[in-house]
Amino acid sequence: MMALATSHPHLIDRLAKPRGRLTADAPLGPQTWFGTGGPAEVLFRPADTEDLASFLKALPADVPVTVLGVGSNLLVRDGGVKGVVIRLMRGFTGIVVEGNEVVAGAGAPDLNVALTARDHALAGLEFLSGIPGTIGGAFPTNAGAYGSELAEVLISADAVDRAGRTFTVTPAELGLSYRHSAAPADWIFTSARLRAAPGDQLAIARRINEIDAARAESQPRSRTGGSTFANPPGHKAWELIDQAGCRGLRIGEAQVSEKHCNFLINLGAATAADIEALGEEVRRRVLENSGVRLDWEIRRIGVPG
Repeated sequence: MMALATSHPHLIDRLAKPRGRLTADAPLGPQTWFGTGGPAEVLFRPADTEDLASFLKALPADVPVTVLGVGSNLLVRDGGVKGVVIRLMRGFTGIVVEGNEVVAGAGAPDLNVALTARDHALAGLEFLSGIPGTIGGAFPTNAGAYGSELAEVLISADAVDRAGRTFTVTPAELGLSYRHSAAPADWIFTSARLRAAPGDQLAIARRINEIDAARAESQPRSRTGGSTFANPPGHKAWELIDQAGCRGLRIGEAQVSEKHCNFLINLGAATAADIEALGEEVRRRVLENSGVRLDWEIRRIGVPG
């Protein structure tokens, strides 16, 4: 006689009920720019910072936590993500102008912050329009583009740690440097206060338009995770990739962009495994050709399928 299978309770049944939304086995692929990858064991969309902090405080210590922004510089592996995936959406997207400062929730898209500053004739945040992500996603890598980076405009940031404690910190305390932050890995940033300066609204608008035009000209407008590898000291990643003969290289439905070879694109039905394998093959060829080891700039999370 066959033994009856014992059913294990789903992780969601072990969790405190927040005011925000909890979803079991939530598809993550459609929430990323690559459009591929497995599900979250549990997806949590907190109502506000207080909801997030109390949920984390009550969360069993053995449950891993992963934070998802707009899914721009992110590859979710095909087996999905174990534990709780947190996505800061409504309640974290507000943008408020206070004098020459802009306070933005972690879920606010970088572009919206730049446009809000423009609407208030505040200069210095135009570069954010060239970063495809949210303010919260800018912290772990000190995101930058077009000659500026987060560290130059950040006054302070609010964060919650894995134990549910809240912090307000300065850039110096965060230890921001090129594509790097020394902030604890378990911190979830909830908002940022940014420094701007009064400027000419037309000039600000022109700069944002220039950045948009430069991106449209040089970057693929397709299913991509943005810039794949960080520029090694003294080199441009795309040049090393081009010199190694990788432009247009394909594995399955994943391809190195013909337009900008530091971008990997999903041609339609690429798996996360295709995309990651292609990236590793690019790294191997670049190392063989130039002796330079490329570091991934795209965050890869989850387990293989």
